[in-house]
Amino acid sequence: MSNTSGQVGTEKWLLHATIPELQEAMENGEITAVWIVTQFLRRIAKFNSQGPSINAVLELNPDALFTAEALDVERRASGARSSLHGIPILLKDNIDTGDKMHTSAGSIALAQSTAADDAFIVRKLREAGAVILGKANMTEWANFMTENMPNGYSSRGGQVHNPYGPGKLDTGGSSSGSAAGVAAGFAVAAIGTETSGSILSPASAQSLAGIKPTVGLVSRDGIIPIAYSQDTAGPIAKTVEDAAIVLSVIQGKDETDAATLVSEGALEDYSANLSNASLKGARIGIPRKFLDGVSEQQMEVFQRGISELKELGAETVAIEGQFEDYDESDIHVLIYEFKSALNAYLAGLSQQAEAHSLSELITFNLKHARKALKYEQTLLTTADRTSGTLTETRYLESRLMDIQSSREDGIDKVVKEYELDALLFINNYGAGIAAKAGYPSVTVPAGYTEHGEPIGLTFTGTAYAEGRLLQLAYAYERATQHRVHPDFD
Repeated sequence: MSNTSGQVGTEKWLLHATIPELQEAMENGEITAVWIVTQFLRRIAKFNSQGPSINAVLELNPDALFTAEALDVERRASGARSSLHGIPILLKDNIDTGDKMHTSAGSIALAQSTAADDAFIVRKLREAGAVILGKANMTEWANFMTENMPNGYSSRGGQVHNPYGPGKLDTGGSSSGSAAGVAAGFAVAAIGTETSGSILSPASAQSLAGIKPTVGLVSRDGIIPIAYSQDTAGPIAKTVEDAAIVLSVIQGKDETDAATLVSEGALEDYSANLSNASLKGARIGIPRKFLDGVSEQQMEVFQRGISELKELGAETVAIEGQFEDYDESDIHVLIYEFKSALNAYLAGLSQQAEAHSLSELITFNLKHARKALKYEQTLLTTADRTSGTLTETRYLESRLMDIQSSREDGIDKVVKEYELDALLFINNYGAGIAAKAGYPSVTVPAGYTEHGEPIGLTFTGTAYAEGRLLQLAYAYERATQHRVHPDFD
């Protein structure tokens, strides 16, 4: 599918070009990786901290242009390594890079902290020939610091703005800068992370394709954590195909992440089976429970999306009276797992970091409250009151209940009973149950409200159903082509 507009080698063309189109142009000698990186740097200079001040990019890789130049030389000498050869990627600022950049999760406590090594997924990206362009701003501590922090705010980076309505529209969280960077035309794609909605929310809020993979498909090595049971990284891009290409690269078994050891048989090239994707005959369930809180204008776009799915040959099934045991507000598992997970990460940091445990982080924030605690730290202090050993009865009961209610009595049961290919949600409204189950979701642009707010359709399935979900999302995207570039230039 082509979304390009304008002549090859122009900024206008670049804003719409897909990864396959960029590769074709580089292979034909019409552009280079250096040209692509240079164009993105120009846009970052123009719009990141001035103009509309999107504030999506927190830190740039000083070696990005050198890397691009080396990859251009390599392409001429021996060809491209993969579909990501020479493609600039932004990383959420909770993903380790063993280079000159910092990894801080948006916190001033880690503003000077540099990682000793690349995260597993960063190594995969570099091996594929991607250019790590920089770190994206994010909601601090992936929105697990306090209960009233705005999406996209961090003490280190300030507030991310949605390019579709800077200062007006919510960015979604917590991979806010990852999404805003792609939407604003600062990179081809980005990596976000999700514990519950943090890829699906900013991607749908900023008219992008986003993939929240099955927990275990993508390694969590070198990523600042929230919860063992729910954390995952995933791609955000302009198109479903681009996101699928990135997912195919970053997936893989990692001996340091036990969750990935069961995924080996599920690995595939997710972009290879998209060209013939169709919605004809697909059965898609729509759980009514998860539509509470949707505004009238949002619902109009969602209903139009359902009608489009039907016109494209899908059968939609209303799911009533299901998911009654699922409690969206219960975050006990996250509270208990956070202390253990974060302490394990912080303990391995160098002395450049101002905190090496959750309790030290809380103390640092109190000492620097004017800058660090604009929105307090209620979740940090609540988590610190747990043992950090995961032995509490409340934790164990909550974890087992989450598995039961989200999987056996939830998604698995409904998909089997109604013989569904996927469940359908608006934006990230079903993110919580998929997160507790550890199951995949793919969101795709579905249009805009009268006020210009982007809306996404989100397809969710059972474990390792990424391939089928991507086919459904791609078929819808190809037929409707709802996404338009934000008008702020």
